[in-house]
Amino acid sequence: MVVRFFSGPMAVGVAEAGLGYLFLKLVLPQESRAFYSPCMDFDWPADDDPRRLEIREWLSQHSGDPSQEALARSGYVAPHWPKPYGLEADPIHQLIIDEELAAAGVKRAAGGIGLGWAGPTILYGGTPEQQERYLWPILTGEEIWCQLFSEPDSGSDLANLATRAVRDGDRYIVNGSKIWSSGAHRSQFGILIARTDPDVPKHRGVSYFICPMDTPGLELQPIVDMTTAYSFNQTFFDDMELPVDNRIGEENDGWRLAKVTLGNERVSLSGEGALWGSGPSASDLIDLIREAGGISEPTLRDRTAQLHIEGEVLRLIRLRTLTAQLQGRQPGPEASVRKALADEHGQNVMQLAKDLTGTHGMLTDHGPLGGSPQFPVTHAVVEGWQSWHGGFLFSPALTIGGGTSEVQRNIVAERVLGLPHDIDIQAGQSWSETRA
Repeated sequence: MVVRFFSGPMAVGVAEAGLGYLFLKLVLPQESRAFYSPCMDFDWPADDDPRRLEIREWLSQHSGDPSQEALARSGYVAPHWPKPYGLEADPIHQLIIDEELAAAGVKRAAGGIGLGWAGPTILYGGTPEQQERYLWPILTGEEIWCQLFSEPDSGSDLANLATRAVRDGDRYIVNGSKIWSSGAHRSQFGILIARTDPDVPKHRGVSYFICPMDTPGLELQPIVDMTTAYSFNQTFFDDMELPVDNRIGEENDGWRLAKVTLGNERVSLSGEGALWGSGPSASDLIDLIREAGGISEPTLRDRTAQLHIEGEVLRLIRLRTLTAQLQGRQPGPEASVRKALADEHGQNVMQLAKDLTGTHGMLTDHGPLGGSPQFPVTHAVVEGWQSWHGGFLFSPALTIGGGTSEVQRNIVAERVLGLPHDIDIQAGQSWSETRA
């Protein structure tokens, strides 16, 4: 069984029944589920829009080459942030800024975890002093951040974390371990969650900290993955001391802040590129196929068509999120839906690219259909992912990092489809009781 989506009388995509049902439920408005109407056409600002002219005038004042400091102080790095760190810009204004800066060839510092996850959490729960101290260097790119959440023994149950932070006067003594700390060896700060009260249920005894990565008692152990890249670490805390002033929010209220971080993470990890928003997209691979003269083998042609369909569904979900923002609504469960679909889609892109390399796919220096082994140079990638071979080796991690596909599907099942929650046999128990 298939479900077809239409724009007027024309079919624009075909999906498997399960994917189609979620698309109909989450992406299309109730009145548009039979025939998809063009409800995502935006009234795009004209070339002489005052907001465009203001940006161009500002660029001319900076000789078309503004510093990162100037970009940050003008609110152009994170325009959606509140003043003075941003412009409180609505989504259309943000897109105008992106378009004008790109047209002028202006590059903003890669924000990474600092701009995408730490910054929004500090804005949400930090003190004015914390915001003033940490947000400006995030915006200018002077300070790099990492995330210290996952633990070796917690699996996907993040709230079951065991790293302890024990209050001792005006400081906390931290002991424990974190794993998959991306970029921790290049970072000045990390966002850390640790257990401050073991005698309450697991979600209620967690606190949220800013952790300087050069703090005595913190040690990094490199993790080199099978792409041969060193991007991950295991982080150990041995009687590490953190000032109370480094805590964000109230003691034992860290899980609420962690959910803010995780919400931003799931959006950040589901961009257009096949590798968590980075690297080439399905469209890029299809363009390579087209440039090579196409493919004649039926199953490969079918898989290519399926990639295009998946990419279109994901694009429309992304537009649905933008539509919600333009209408002043907070996106619902689209982040989890899109991440679950995008991760498997990314694996499909990399698998097809490898298969299109044929027997040369056993080697590292060949690309799809005899093309370049490197990704298109227009795409931002991180170490180890610059080649089709490296992307293929990394792709199994897509359905694990940032919340496993199983976790994302549980969120969709419970919050979208209304299915019953998993039975929690530890409900009502304190964290320490569950560890007995």
